[in-house]
Amino acid sequence: MFFKSNVTMLFMIFFGFLLSIGLEFTAAQSPGVCYGMIAGNLPSKKETIDLYKSFGITRMRIYFPEAEVFEALKGSNIELTVDVAKESLQAISSNPNAAKDWVNTNIVPYSKDIKFRYITVGNEIHPGDVEAQYVFSGMQNIHDALASFNLGQIKASTAIDSSLLGKSYPPSDGAFSDAANAYMQKIINFLVPNGSPLLANIYPYFAYASDQVNIPLEYALFTQQGKNDVGYQNLFDAMLDSTYAALEKIGANNLQIVVSESGWPSFGGVGTSIQNAGAYYQNLINHVKSGTGTPKRPNQPIEVYLFAMYDENQKPGAETERHFGLLHADKSRKFPFNFK
Repeated sequence: MFFKSNVTMLFMIFFGFLLSIGLEFTAAQSPGVCYGMIAGNLPSKKETIDLYKSFGITRMRIYFPEAEVFEALKGSNIELTVDVAKESLQAISSNPNAAKDWVNTNIVPYSKDIKFRYITVGNEIHPGDVEAQYVFSGMQNIHDALASFNLGQIKASTAIDSSLLGKSYPPSDGAFSDAANAYMQKIINFLVPNGSPLLANIYPYFAYASDQVNIPLEYALFTQQGKNDVGYQNLFDAMLDSTYAALEKIGANNLQIVVSESGWPSFGGVGTSIQNAGAYYQNLINHVKSGTGTPKRPNQPIEVYLFAMYDENQKPGAETERHFGLLHADKSRKFPFNFK
């Protein structure tokens, strides 16, 4: 009895020590939801935040700083990821003071009332894009600016897409393309020493739509029974693991990936329907909440942001781009879903 009580006491002291040094204990998570605003008919910012609360959504991503969103989020306990707008990348990259001004204007005034999680410096920037030259120094300058205001717990990163992979199947052979290798090497040279995750937008829909011969719909929608010949039961896990494999090949073995977008359109292209979109979103929610991880990273929690809260009727591009919402503009659900 004496021995057991002392072991318990030592465990409690050790646990308290781990908490005191800020070690985060992770568990199965519920997905966040991206809040896109490229539409002319959306509810107010306050109504939208109230919807997040009512659905039990605890994380949000927005694509540019928005004071009205910040005001509505105050005291909500919703964790927020904020993108640096594409138009601001050059300024914050070339001038540390511009990055400091950006943080001082958009983050500092709200930092006591909002749980900022990540600052995304560039979304789906490709190696050949003009903006590619701004990503590394932009992340560094935002990181330094956050540190100067004692906000180092907020991590700077960037969001990539799957087109940077030159090989993705089987997932264990995942590798970045020759064109993307140097670009990604520079990015991980920032992320790894600073303890920041890589953000990645992963869309099984687009992979399925581009190769229906080799990718069954059930595999893309999480409804396939049993594993395929390389040990995968769904395309989401395969795409995520191929990105992990690509990172390992350039020396980032322990870098965490945050899935900063994933979704399925309900209209406008092959495989689109209300039923398929609803199945994808709910099955992804269930998968993430299960805490099973992926075959490459079993039992590791997956942080995911669904794209998106609303359909965006003014978004450019293919018709599918305007139909990724969980909700119609009148706030009604397009299909059943449950985050709780």
